[in-house]
Amino acid sequence: MKITRLYADEHGDSRFEVIDIPLVDQGDIGFLSAGLPVKSLIFREVKAAYDYDFHQAPQRQYLVLLDVGVEIETSLGERRVFLPGEVLLLEDTHGKGHKTKNLKAEVRRSLFITLE
Repeated sequence: MKITRLYADEHGDSRFEVIDIPLVDQGDIGFLSAGLPVKSLIFREVKAAYDYDFHQAPQRQYLVLLDVGVEIETSLGERRVFLPGEVLLLEDTHGKGHKTKNLKAEVRRSLFITLE
């Protein structure tokens, strides 16, 4: 399964990288990854007009978009669109950070899965 990682490089610039989470065939129940140690699960809801200027991820965490997509811009100006159902690994906990805004003027729900 491919997901996008957002991280800070050695100069503090935020960058995207596509990573692959290996899945193993488990027969009738489908393909599963290895278990990952997690710290907490946080439910989140943001206002329809969500447009957040440069910020860092507060901790290493997965972001699961539930119902509205987002556009994320790196400190280098690269923009990518992520749609509902996509998973991101946010690791830019230092450096210049990233911008995030809703794709639609709708309340957006998501999950943060924080890592150890």
